[in-house]
Amino acid sequence: MSACIALLVAAGRGSRLGPGTPKQYRRLAGEPILRRAAAVFLAHPGIDGVRVVIHADDGEAYREAVGDLPLLAPVPGGATRQDSVRLGLESLEAEAPDRVLIHDAARPFVAAAVLDQVIGALDEWDGAIPALPVVDTLKREATPTKGGRPPASAGTVERAGLWRAQTPQGFRYGPILAAHRAMVGRALTDDAAVAEAAGLQVAMVAGDEDNLKVTTEDDLRRGERLLADAFEIRTGMGFDVHRFCDGDHAMLCGIPVPHTHGLLGHSDADVGLHALTDALLGAIGAGDIGSHFPPSDPRWRGAPSEVFLRHAASLVTEAGGRIVNADVTLICERPKIGPHRDAMRARIAELLGCAPSRVSVKATTTEELGFTGRREGIAAQAVAAVRMPESL
Repeated sequence: MSACIALLVAAGRGSRLGPGTPKQYRRLAGEPILRRAAAVFLAHPGIDGVRVVIHADDGEAYREAVGDLPLLAPVPGGATRQDSVRLGLESLEAEAPDRVLIHDAARPFVAAAVLDQVIGALDEWDGAIPALPVVDTLKREATPTKGGRPPASAGTVERAGLWRAQTPQGFRYGPILAAHRAMVGRALTDDAAVAEAAGLQVAMVAGDEDNLKVTTEDDLRRGERLLADAFEIRTGMGFDVHRFCDGDHAMLCGIPVPHTHGLLGHSDADVGLHALTDALLGAIGAGDIGSHFPPSDPRWRGAPSEVFLRHAASLVTEAGGRIVNADVTLICERPKIGPHRDAMRARIAELLGCAPSRVSVKATTTEELGFTGRREGIAAQAVAAVRMPESL
């Protein structure tokens, strides 16, 4: 397939969302709307590049929002959306793509299946748009009333054959660029209208109800609900044991705790971090600590266990997850854990990159029963919860 470039239009001010940050830079679940939208197009195998059209005043906001995403250099937009799209299309002349997808940056939930259909339809059509049939009864408003009263209905509009257009709207590049240049000065509502006015044939493919355009605070709240529904909580458990040996301290949950003995192990034998590492690996189905750091490998002799925990946390991030909380229980008669609990929580939180409020460290004894009761070693249990993208 010839090159296909996505053009994200993000030059608007989004006044209906209220004063302040333009809507494309507002955050959904902690991530800018623009970044979420751009990431969808970057991840699609049928798209060769993504360029964003921005407002001339938004350079800093844009850079902060997209971070290190591998986007084409942004270009400034115009006074209207139609002007911005034309300027964005003209900026692609050097790339000369065969196809272009034009998308509202305030639509962060477009599905890969919608992109597939729009791109595929361009094999036979000049353009293609995702659309949904109108199912609600439509009313025409009478002359607005005064005094804040609601408007009266002036009649019902026939809904048969009516569809709601969405983006991205895809086109063959040369014809849509020519169409936009020919329609300068005409106020048309979307790029399909520009194409139709120029005589291009535009297909309609199936849209998606979740492909909402964030326009109001209600849309933001709906977006938050969609993101919440798209994730699931997974839980992992870990358990570890190490015997005492000669020494003057034990590494426990990343903290050297003074004691009459040390802990014996191939690494620094931090039983708490070992258990928590296994819990995180278990939550994402990534095996156990031994499969990643074999005790037979001399590289890990005496290694700080924080290396293992950081690795497990990085695997969670790479899988698209976020650590919700971690709970570690140390089982021993001695040393006393209470005086060091807050330092342990802070250290674990630092290693995981989360707030200390998401980390718990507890201690218990076995009432002098078993090997821990005989003070031969320490055991640890850990539970970790991870928020992951929903999958089969």
